[in-house]
Amino acid sequence: MPYGYIGSMRIKPGHRDEVAAILVRASAELPQLGCQLYVVSLSDSDDDVIWVSEVWQTKEEHDASLQTAEAREMIDKTMPMLAGELTSQELTVVGGLGL
Repeated sequence: MPYGYIGSMRIKPGHRDEVAAILVRASAELPQLGCQLYVVSLSDSDDDVIWVSEVWQTKEEHDASLQTAEAREMIDKTMPMLAGELTSQELTVVGGLGL
């Protein structure tokens, strides 16, 4: 079954749109790495929170994707704009629209 991941990150005030744009740009390479779904969302109840929802063929492909040069660059670029509060949830995906 596919591997799912949902995470949130608190962004320092004034940097939400910049971080969201970086995350969206990063999605261009993901299909070749095994990603089936990658969605960046802005919280409606908190202006400083971004949610990312992902579905991968396997957890191993997800983990490997974080080691690419592009991912490391994105992480290095966004880390100074994060406020430090991160959440994550790993999931087993059973199906749904868009998969």
